[in-house]
Amino acid sequence: AGGNCELTEPGDAVVRENVTILGYTNLPSTMPFHASQLYSRNVFALLQHLAPEGQLNLDWEDEITASACVTRKEEVAA
Repeated sequence: AGGNCELTEPGDAVVRENVTILGYTNLPSTMPFHASQLYSRNVFALLQHLAPEGQLNLDWEDEITASACVTRKEEVAA
């Protein structure tokens, strides 16, 4: 039928002996939504870290903050 398994049903999910076999016909099209969700969660978490009380607070001793910033005081951060 397709895929790298004889039991694959194109465009369908089948269960055989407690194994789910996904027959996606266009797997890449399922990825953008989840990638966008993951990216937005990461950006939100970074913003919460940089501005924990709603105000930007750059703690240069913090590893995450120091690694995320490209410049500091008009100089390229090391």
